[in-house]
Amino acid sequence: MGNPVKIGVTGANFFYGGNQALHDVHVQIHDRCVTALIGPSGCGKSTFLRSLNRMNDLIPGTRLEGRVELDGEDIYSPAMDVIHLRRRVGMIFQKSNPFPMSIYENVAYGPRVNGITKKRAELDEIVERTLRGAALWDEVKDRLNRSAMSLSGGQQQRLCIARALAVAPEVILMDEPASALDPISTAKIEELIYELKKDYTIVIVTHNMQQAGRVSDETGFFLNGRLVEFNETKRLFTAPANRETEDYITGRFG
Repeated sequence: MGNPVKIGVTGANFFYGGNQALHDVHVQIHDRCVTALIGPSGCGKSTFLRSLNRMNDLIPGTRLEGRVELDGEDIYSPAMDVIHLRRRVGMIFQKSNPFPMSIYENVAYGPRVNGITKKRAELDEIVERTLRGAALWDEVKDRLNRSAMSLSGGQQQRLCIARALAVAPEVILMDEPASALDPISTAKIEELIYELKKDYTIVIVTHNMQQAGRVSDETGFFLNGRLVEFNETKRLFTAPANRETEDYITGRFG
């Protein structure tokens, strides 16, 4: 993989109170690539994903030991501005969570509250650009003042992606972004991921191995809180180096 490293994780151990959820994870995530994380339920992949923008900080009693770097900077340093970090590293959740306001205001909210701009003309430009970036503009341009709740599930998820793009992140984390969607909406999300990687680093958790194979450049297989194997996606799926990886991708367990 010729792209530079965007996120470097060294010796990451993560704890929920006394329960250890991640064990000694080492990985390098490359810039402007799609990295998929696969593994059975409860294996630590979502915990790992949330550790990349410190979303786990919101859960009392959690702690991370080890080092997570974004462009070489330790994101767990006391000097790190966590709000700024989460602007740089956006998050798309499994269930779409649009705000109970208009389509326009969902996208304009982030630039407003983060002080990017409050000027209407600039907000108009950001809203159009990011809705286009999320492949949603043509479907909603004539009803921007309608409630976001009037959109279909797939449209709501793309709106949430537009909302994340509006604050100009560098990395987009996606936690099973298509698991609640129908096949047509899922295909649109996958096409969108393929387009977005031209400008963003994307890390996606998915239970769908076919999806991982379709959208990702590199894949990591988690099991029992450990990163068992990490490689180029094609190589991991066709010639896994580890027996546990092979058992999982061939359906022997999980």
